[in-house]
Amino acid sequence: MTGRLTMQLTGMRCSRALAAHLVAMLLVIFSFGVRAEEAPKQPPAAPTTPAVPTAPVQGTEKDYLIGPGDTLQIYVWQHNDLSVTVPVRPDGKISTPLVEDLVAVNKTPFQLARDVEARLKEYVRTPQVNVIVTSAANAFNQITVIGQVAKPGSLPYRAGMTVLDAVLQVGGLSEFAAGNRATLVRKGENGKTERIKLRLNDLVKKGKADFNVDLRPGDMVVVPESIF
Repeated sequence: MTGRLTMQLTGMRCSRALAAHLVAMLLVIFSFGVRAEEAPKQPPAAPTTPAVPTAPVQGTEKDYLIGPGDTLQIYVWQHNDLSVTVPVRPDGKISTPLVEDLVAVNKTPFQLARDVEARLKEYVRTPQVNVIVTSAANAFNQITVIGQVAKPGSLPYRAGMTVLDAVLQVGGLSEFAAGNRATLVRKGENGKTERIKLRLNDLVKKGKADFNVDLRPGDMVVVPESIF
């Protein structure tokens, strides 16, 4: 009888120990599960897109076009003996040391520089040339401002030039100028004359940049006199 009771007690103790062990294991598993849920989820890495190299801009249609009578400074890097200042002849050509009778008219300074480099490659290894227009005589590449401004006259056109640039270069509007009745006269591609209304008073005196019109070679700005 005593032996049977001892066995029963021993079995109960083993069951309790096994139950405690199972409970402990469940607590550990539950604890790891909670920690895993609480851990912040890292967002997936965004796919990287390789940068696309952009080609350098080598000039636009608004760049200055060389014309007869212009004076050009031709600079050849590390070759002072080949660097000269020359006029564009009436036939539209230029001549420099080692380069004769090269057509310059209707080209931008960038284009002409590349043409000079191509000719110099026969004599110079990897020539590098810059062309600068030091004096503009071609009427097509000029901006004319007439009427009620401080100093009416013609201005050499440059890329990106605006109406405000031209007005400031001729000394601004005169005391009697009707700036808001000014007109921009432009020859279109089809040969027809185009007239664009300007509001120079609002632009110059009130700073309304919306009225700052981009200019093109050959444009004429006409500023009338105010009517009293």
